[in-house]
Amino acid sequence: MLTQAPKGTRDMLPQDAYLWQWIEQKEREAAAKAGYREIRTPVFEHTELFLRGVGDTTDIVQKEMYTFNDKGGRSITLKPEGTAGAVRSFIENHLFQEALPCKVYYLNAPIFRYENPQSGRLREHHQFGMECFGGKEPAVEAELISTLLGFLTGLGLQNLKVHVNSIGCPVCRPRYHEALKNYLGERIHDMCETCQERFQKNPLRILDCKEEKCKRIVAGAPLILDCLCDECRAHFEELQALLTAQNIPYEIDPHIVRGLDYYTKTVFEIIMQAGREGLALCGGGRYDDLVEQLGGPATPAAGFGIGAERIIMELRNQNLLPPAPTVTDVYVANLGTDLKIPAFSLAQALRALNVKADSDLAGRSLKAQFKFADKIGAKYVAIVGGEEYDRGVVKLRNMETKEEREIPLSSAPSDIARLLS
Repeated sequence: MLTQAPKGTRDMLPQDAYLWQWIEQKEREAAAKAGYREIRTPVFEHTELFLRGVGDTTDIVQKEMYTFNDKGGRSITLKPEGTAGAVRSFIENHLFQEALPCKVYYLNAPIFRYENPQSGRLREHHQFGMECFGGKEPAVEAELISTLLGFLTGLGLQNLKVHVNSIGCPVCRPRYHEALKNYLGERIHDMCETCQERFQKNPLRILDCKEEKCKRIVAGAPLILDCLCDECRAHFEELQALLTAQNIPYEIDPHIVRGLDYYTKTVFEIIMQAGREGLALCGGGRYDDLVEQLGGPATPAAGFGIGAERIIMELRNQNLLPPAPTVTDVYVANLGTDLKIPAFSLAQALRALNVKADSDLAGRSLKAQFKFADKIGAKYVAIVGGEEYDRGVVKLRNMETKEEREIPLSSAPSDIARLLS
């Protein structure tokens, strides 16, 4: 299997690189406008970070993590999500001593989850995420949602809607757990084995089950919104007011709990409304207790993550891919062995003037060089050789119109650069 990628992974091919770079540029621009700075964390972390942060009752920890012992006997895990690593870095590097809130983003971050590969979801995928540490106001979540929505619509994506919920806090959540367990008590034996395990440890996780029989049972369960404490209710109401003020379409979805244990108060997803109705493009929320839980000072925080592969999938579905840029503006052809050096030198001189230029690297004939130039989409071919070279000129052919002109060899780099500008 040396020539086949592992299941659930995918190559980014040269012809697709421009698309990834375009998306990453848009991500950087959106994050920078909101005052977020880039952070990069390791691909792997100590396993304990995810056990304590993500939660040992989540599907991620129980079923999906790539965990192994290194040569020193330490348990290491390829990161299954981006937030825990960002929190670890925030604590370890004492970023809490800087002016707060501390706003960071990461992009093209590889994420690993062992799950059944499906549309837009791979075992290795890449995320764009934003995390805000030190902001307790609901304006943090509103800012994240607004920035994310602006980024997605800026790519041309349409039919997007924000789904929001509040899952309470350690003050009011126990009351909801009790109400939920009372409802599920006589029904739990009809649910899947995983839900039965979660019933005692973390009944909230049951609401996230994808089994149809379990979904039917929880459809009639009490709603956590009816159990919120005054602080959580006020926080959620203010978030809604902020979204309304920005004319952001949203829907309260009491069944969103997200698949991670660290969330408190706000959770949200951005959903496709048409064509692929119900598909969650991304999700996030508030996690006010995670920094302290992992050993740092009490710090309110919120963030989100979105997979690049899922963005690209939707761009393809909606025919929104930008045109691919030209690989080569000018191909410099030569008419023989003794002219390879001046042709190579002309290509290098063009590159020095920021012109995308190439020359023969395979010892091709002139006819084969023209075929190659056409395949790579060169706008012009500059021909070095023949009696034109003896006269100190270069023949320049427009590959689209087939028109030709002669330009002095001595000024060819600057003349061609001006022609392309």
